[in-house]
Parts: sequence; C-alpha cells; structure tokens
Amino acid sequence: MTAPSVSPGDLDVVLAALANAHRRAIVHALGLQPYSISQLAALRELSLPAIHKHLAILEDAHLIRRRKTGRTTYLTLRRQSLRSLQEWLTEFHTYWGADAESLSNYEEFLTRDPSGNTPATSTPPEELS
Repeated sequence: MTAPSVSPGDLDVVLAALANAHRRAIVHALGLQPYSISQLAALRELSLPAIHKHLAILEDAHLIRRRKTGRTTYLTLRRQSLRSLQEWLTEFHTYWGADAESLSNYEEFLTRDPSGNTPATSTPPEELS
C-alpha cells in the first residue's frame, strides 16, 4: 500500500505543532508509551489547562490519538502522521550524504568565495596574472 502524497499544508501543520518544546517532549514521550492526560501534565510539570492547550494543537496536526478507558483518557502517538515530516527530510539525504562527505561539503561551502563559483584559495596575487 502506498502512502498518500503529502501536501505542503500537512507539513506546515506538523512543523507548527512541533515548534514548541513542550509539544516535542509530549510527542517524544508518547512515542515511547501511551500516557493519560494527567500523567503527561505531571511529566511536563504543566497545569491541566496548559496541557490541554498543547494537546489540542497536536490533535489538530493529527499527531496524537485519544482513547477513553473508563474515566481516564489515554493518548498515543499517531506515527503515520509524522510521515510528511519524514518524507520532507528524506529529500535532503541526497544532499547530506555520509557524515564525512557531509562535513567535506560543508567545509567546501565555507571556503567558497562570495560569488559561490569556485573555492577560495590562498593563491598569491603574483600567480593570478
């Protein structure tokens, strides 16, 4: 089964939801195990109104799912919703290459002259004529 194409709007919503450190920590925690709302609030040392605000944003981005068991609401991560972010980041893998290659490319980028045409060198002026 192929994944549906990712719209830029989906990616924007996911990135906006993950722009806050509390929400990233919530996503990380839910990636490890389900939590109740009160457990997440205690884990992040947030009030219930504050945690509900963050959860609403994550739900709007379709990053989390609620499941009610009795009087307790449990939250889980919807991993498939992170696919848009993963696909976007995967596009950069061809540019990044391996670690050593990536560092080499970055070093070359840093040594380019401002026009970006050729690497800057320490060629003495007399050799340039």
